[in-house]
Amino acid sequence: MKRFLLVLISVVVFATANAQTSDGMKVVAHRGGALIGNENTLSAFENGIAAGADYIELDVHLTADSVVVVCHDPTLDRTTDRKGKICDMTLEQFKQARALDRETGEPTDEALPTLAEALDLIKGRAGVLIEIKKFKKGRYEGIEERVLKLLEERGMRDDVICQSFDDDVIEKIHSLDPGLRVEKLIFCTLPFGICFDGGFTKFSFDKYSWCSSINVYYKFASDKFIRRCHEAGLEVKVWTVNDPKDLKPTVDAVITNRPDLF
Repeated sequence: MKRFLLVLISVVVFATANAQTSDGMKVVAHRGGALIGNENTLSAFENGIAAGADYIELDVHLTADSVVVVCHDPTLDRTTDRKGKICDMTLEQFKQARALDRETGEPTDEALPTLAEALDLIKGRAGVLIEIKKFKKGRYEGIEERVLKLLEERGMRDDVICQSFDDDVIEKIHSLDPGLRVEKLIFCTLPFGICFDGGFTKFSFDKYSWCSSINVYYKFASDKFIRRCHEAGLEVKVWTVNDPKDLKPTVDAVITNRPDLF
């Protein structure tokens, strides 16, 4: 009997592990795979593609001369050998920065890319999940139009999803191109329909019915929340999961710094 139970437990564990990486679940390489390379660089995107990710996630800002560029933070301070706000820099100044090596902290010979460069690299090899950022003073004026123009020029509209914590951003993207997939980023939901998404806004499934997915911090992706999203016709992506044992098999996609593990 004991041997039978051990075999049964092994089968259940094996089945659960397989369910976590099932064919129906998409894998999104967060910043290209921030724990297997230097985040938001072209080399990181190559790593994410090589790891088999379905989508490459990246973050975009706008330079002072209105070029859409890739970086997670609104400044270059953390990830490069230069300092300063991206919104105050020209593209030429932005390109002078060199990405820091993730392990040593030393400058590499790699500059951070423009969105155009990133799209050209990824096109036809994976989908792209673009997070449109904002900075302390507010939104980047006109960034939505510039992102959509780059997608149109490359014929990548059907390969790209846009997400943001900012309701104004996703609403503007949706108004400009109702057919493009947009997704709502949140940290968690609180009682009485309040959503913690970098601020506090009203959350309701009707409000975000035109979104394709609600993307939530994985520790707040309860079974009830996932079920309610699915009942409302919305997918659920969870961020940022780096250990397969933390992944619920009922979600639609995992956003991870370790796409190689999934």
